Amino acid sequence: MKVLKIVVVALVCAAAVGAAAYYVLDPRFGTTARAVGAKGHGHDEKGHGHDEGVKLSEAQIAAAGIELLAAGQRDLHETLRLNGMIQPNQETLVKVTSRFPGVVRSMRKRLGDKVKKDEVLATVESNQSLTTYELKAAIDGTVIDRDGTLGEFASEQRPLFTIADLSTMWIDLAVYRRDFARVRVGDSVAIDVEDGGPTIAARIDYVSPLGASDTQSSIVRAVVPNDGRLRPGLFVDGRVLLSARPVEVAVKSSAIQTLEGKTVVFVREGDSFAAREVELGQRDADWVEVRFGILPGDVYAARNSFVIKAEIGKAGASHEH
Repeated sequence: MKVLKIVVVALVCAAAVGAAAYYVLDPRFGTTARAVGAKGHGHDEKGHGHDEGVKLSEAQIAAAGIELLAAGQRDLHETLRLNGMIQPNQETLVKVTSRFPGVVRSMRKRLGDKVKKDEVLATVESNQSLTTYELKAAIDGTVIDRDGTLGEFASEQRPLFTIADLSTMWIDLAVYRRDFARVRVGDSVAIDVEDGGPTIAARIDYVSPLGASDTQSSIVRAVVPNDGRLRPGLFVDGRVLLSARPVEVAVKSSAIQTLEGKTVVFVREGDSFAAREVELGQRDADWVEVRFGILPGDVYAARNSFVIKAEIGKAGASHEH
């Protein structure tokens, strides 16, 4: 009986030790076990303790341009990246030509001038009647082309002015044949003007049934309101949304760093940042799923996280000496 009691006590103790180890090592019950320190961090032979991470003040965070975000649920997007160009809206563009052949007697407007409907653009002296008549703007808009000079002959075949209403623009995106079936009218598209500003949300309004022999591609088009950022002739980048998949926890791709051979995200804990080892899942152009290592609501360094990595490296180097 005494032997049996000893065996039972031993089994209970072993179970308790195993449960305690599970609690400590599993990141769902605490972040300390998943923290990754720089070389020399932790309680080493010299008694230096550095598990608290790297401390940065609010001023230091702002000066380094570190962006703080909270991990959480997000939709990961499958997108199709397309190259495109800004074009004037051809449905709001007017070419102004002479009604009768003659000699240009005055040019009242220059390239880039804004004009109102019925405003005089130029005067032409008719060769037939020798009387002077006025050329007027047919719409409100901007002069985007002027092809004429004072004293030059004007004919009905050549426009003297091209006027465009630039309040809306065409964004023409090139689609290659392997992707023809993936893009449809009504699809959402994010347009990057590449000027440092936010992307422009739009929808595909037109899918061309024709292809271009020189590029072996076809055109899809979005009609976009213009607040002055869009200028005809400039290249843009478009991302057509094909599908969206929700994930429980996601962080910005720019937050991911490698430390001591491990994939980590720097999580804010109090006034410090700790390197949290993570297991990654699916990703899109901007976000990545975190399957393990970070909980919803954890605040992390989303941008310029390499600054924290450098600080950890410096701290580790200093403790080696």
